[in-house]
Amino acid sequence: MKLRVLAIVIAVAAAAGCAAVPPHLAAGGPLGYWTRSRLLAARPLRALGYRQAPSPGQSANARPAAVALRVGALFVHEAGGDHFCTASVVASPGKDLLITAAHCIHSGKGGSYRQDLVFIPDYRDGQAPFGIWTVKQLLVAPQWISESDPGLDVGFVTLEPHDGQNIQDVLGANQLGTDSGYQYLVRVTGYPASADAPITCINWTSRQSASQLRFDCGGFTGGTSGSPWVTHFNPRTRNGTIVGVIGGYQEGGDTAAISYSSYLGAAVQRLYQQAVADQAQ
Repeated sequence: MKLRVLAIVIAVAAAAGCAAVPPHLAAGGPLGYWTRSRLLAARPLRALGYRQAPSPGQSANARPAAVALRVGALFVHEAGGDHFCTASVVASPGKDLLITAAHCIHSGKGGSYRQDLVFIPDYRDGQAPFGIWTVKQLLVAPQWISESDPGLDVGFVTLEPHDGQNIQDVLGANQLGTDSGYQYLVRVTGYPASADAPITCINWTSRQSASQLRFDCGGFTGGTSGSPWVTHFNPRTRNGTIVGVIGGYQEGGDTAAISYSSYLGAAVQRLYQQAVADQAQ
């Protein structure tokens, strides 16, 4: 099926049942909380602990990512401790939107939106080369809120401007592709359990089920949930199209060698449109 890319200029229709919320701000705000020592001490988010490190002798095909300008670590402060996932910049009219896994920003059935999030693009070893970006709004599908639906383990994060600039103006953005089929050559970049620096791997996706894609590559341990699956990547412009994010089945997979993504279909397109509508408010 021919890839359908969501245009940056889009006719926006509100998606009924979707709910966006502003993040909770602790005293002093998240910028005051996230010191270098706390960034370094953060652990992979709750469910990502299932994603084991490669066993002895297992080939970890992922390699260090020399450049990851549109990908960053998404840090979360909550009662259970400090954690992180991966998120990336996705093109939008407001130029301030990220895509990640829903479970990175909302705890699912019986839970709530996570609090005190910050995004650090190209994060490496406690350093923030492009600054620390705070969050304005979070958005997941109502099916994730009510049932932790693995077919909709996708979420969007709207960022506040940083030093008067929007993140897309600073870093650029990848397009969002929906109803795109199941088999693509993709580049997957994310932050493993150590979170010292991002890793990347290139391989073909395959169909796991009607609602899930599969990606085989060793090294994607806890912390890589939310990592974008980018196809049609242009190494000169660094532009591409996101056709998945690590999440979905087993919240991304329970081993480091096999990762999953929810299929980005019509429901994710509607969720994106709602995120775009929220930007304008």
